Amino acid sequence: MSFTAEKLTRYTELSKRIRRHIVRMTHHAGSGHPGGSLSATELLTVLFFEHMNVDPKNPDWADRDCFFLSKGHCTPVYYSVLAEKGFFPVEELMTFRDVDGRLHGHPCSEHCPGVDISSGSLGQGLSVANGVALSAKLDGKSRRAYVMIGDGEAQEGQVWEAAMTTPHFGLDNVCAILDWNKIQLDDYVEDVMGLGDFAGKWKSFGWHVVEIDGHDLSEVDDAFREAKRTKGKPTAILAHTVKGKGISYMENTHKWHGLAPDDDELEMALKELV
Repeated sequence: MSFTAEKLTRYTELSKRIRRHIVRMTHHAGSGHPGGSLSATELLTVLFFEHMNVDPKNPDWADRDCFFLSKGHCTPVYYSVLAEKGFFPVEELMTFRDVDGRLHGHPCSEHCPGVDISSGSLGQGLSVANGVALSAKLDGKSRRAYVMIGDGEAQEGQVWEAAMTTPHFGLDNVCAILDWNKIQLDDYVEDVMGLGDFAGKWKSFGWHVVEIDGHDLSEVDDAFREAKRTKGKPTAILAHTVKGKGISYMENTHKWHGLAPDDDELEMALKELV
């Protein structure tokens, strides 16, 4: 089922607003990771506003769905989505990376409402999602576990150990979201350590695989709906995305993996995000 025209307009505008938050936050902090945050914007927008069963007024609700940002450096998009969802005031985004603030460079579940796991060491998120999903199965609960994994992060061996575990225990309440933007810290993923037949690997491990354009809001929505309908095996959404999406000078380059825009660059970005 595709979005209605009304929803498509709403989420298009929300995605632009989140992108503006991302560049303003990183500019204000003078640091952060805009590139991989911009590539994940539509994915997290649709997930949190259309599919996740969460309550911003009760972030520790025991029966909530959980989300784990395994590529934990991409907090600008994560915090922006949480703020827009109502977990904390939007104005607080401008405290990003402040020493006395709670919006750390990597997410901290102890301090930030809506954050289900402290992360940053790559490769660990799917293992945690498996534990939460298995616990839900054992307790007879319907809660789901979502995890976002970077394509560069998928070079980590623990990702594949966890990927074997999920179907072994029949965890169809796990949905892995692969932000496949093709670029990591200092080069193209294929030049650093190629992923080969990425979709085929997940399928061979026993996953249901959905391959989409990660910036097409309707495709993203359809993928999450398909994941919920799929029984007996977990779902991996392989989302083709563009690093730095939405800002011309940031797109398709590793330069903006962990670099904040200066005053002139911020002004240029905001002009493109109207």
